[in-house]
Amino acid sequence: MPTVPSSLFEPLWDQFSALLPDRPEFDPAHPWGCHRRRVPDRVVFRHVVDALVHGSGYERIASNECSATTIRRRVREWAHLGLARRLHAIALAAYDTMIGLNLDDLSADGCHTKAPCVGAKAGPSPVDRAKQGLKRSTLVDASGIPLVIASAGANRHDSKLLEPTIEAAEHQLGALPENAVIHLDSAYNGRACRRILDDHRLIGEIAVKGIPAPIQVGKRWVAERTQSWMNGYGKIRRCFERDGEVVDFYLYLAAAFVTVRALIRQARQLYRWTTRPTARRLR
Repeated sequence: MPTVPSSLFEPLWDQFSALLPDRPEFDPAHPWGCHRRRVPDRVVFRHVVDALVHGSGYERIASNECSATTIRRRVREWAHLGLARRLHAIALAAYDTMIGLNLDDLSADGCHTKAPCVGAKAGPSPVDRAKQGLKRSTLVDASGIPLVIASAGANRHDSKLLEPTIEAAEHQLGALPENAVIHLDSAYNGRACRRILDDHRLIGEIAVKGIPAPIQVGKRWVAERTQSWMNGYGKIRRCFERDGEVVDFYLYLAAAFVTVRALIRQARQLYRWTTRPTARRLR
């Protein structure tokens, strides 16, 4: 049984394969008599998706088609090229063209996950007895489509990641709409965050500390829903990667899957294509 449905895997692989640099079938660096064929990128990508979904180690994901060393080496290569970030940008552009991103109502939220191995993006978690953890800040549009992600150690406060998140959005999407509203929880209720919002010409709808969430939940629930979507991938919930670029590779790969899944669910009501899934829910 495939880890993800073909209607979700195939469009992402088509775009990802177009980003891959050309590589010879045989590695010229191998000594004479050891010219083994390069494992096809599609085979490795399928194993990487398995690792993303299940969160298992490469040794458990490896098969007779692709070894754990090949998966690890290829992931490091793709991460240093920034391919997952570019794949996510392509998915966002497709969603904006077919459905339309609503950037007038933005939401941002932080999320703690486990990172048992000490690495570039790990730190003592204040919500997990100082165990090593990862903090990610996600900016979403009004429908909950993930726009950008900023990651750091779990000991980094949400408010400290607000400016890197907004700057990453402006770098990837261009200038945000002037006077766009961004919905935040009470962790961002401070002078520093309001000054950042003023510098970027954003209007902050920030929850007040001490008031229960159901009374002032506002529109930021879409960011929390997106965080739960991303936590559905095992590699995001519990990341053992030490390299910061590899951590971001998996974060943006998960964001690309979330974006394309939302695109298919919205587009199936407006468009018709040969591989259109018949079920409303993509399993």
